[in-house]
Amino acid sequence: MPNIKPFSLFPTLSDNLLSNRFDQIDRLFSQLTGSKPIASPVQTYNLKQIDDNHYELTVSVPGYQENDLSVSLKGSRLLIEGKKEEKSEEDNDKWIHRGISQGQFTLQFDLGKNVKIEKADLSSGLLTIAIEYELSEEEKRQTIAIENKDKK
Repeated sequence: MPNIKPFSLFPTLSDNLLSNRFDQIDRLFSQLTGSKPIASPVQTYNLKQIDDNHYELTVSVPGYQENDLSVSLKGSRLLIEGKKEEKSEEDNDKWIHRGISQGQFTLQFDLGKNVKIEKADLSSGLLTIAIEYELSEEEKRQTIAIENKDKK
């Protein structure tokens, strides 16, 4: 089953606190029982603001190639999917720990209105997506000139 993690550029504090507590309890339970965490795998990401209208989202996708990944935008929802076939393990492989996820994942980001994806690049296990917000003339900041009536 894919891990679906919604995201908003402006997440609410209570959602983060509850989900963080759940993840911590899930990891602790998994360490005690040896079972796989429910919340695993979790794709990590960075979000950087370039300027007022441009952002850069970088998602860690180690081991995935461009044909394993899908990036789509429908309305204001950005959907990133990774599907990679699990390689069958040979009998002579003796893994001590396998922490790098190679299965499938789904990430969802609610980006708001007037969003455009400029491009997506994959390099060194990082998927970088350039996001642009197209503001209408009504939404753009307008500077109003101030005249000094005292100086004539």
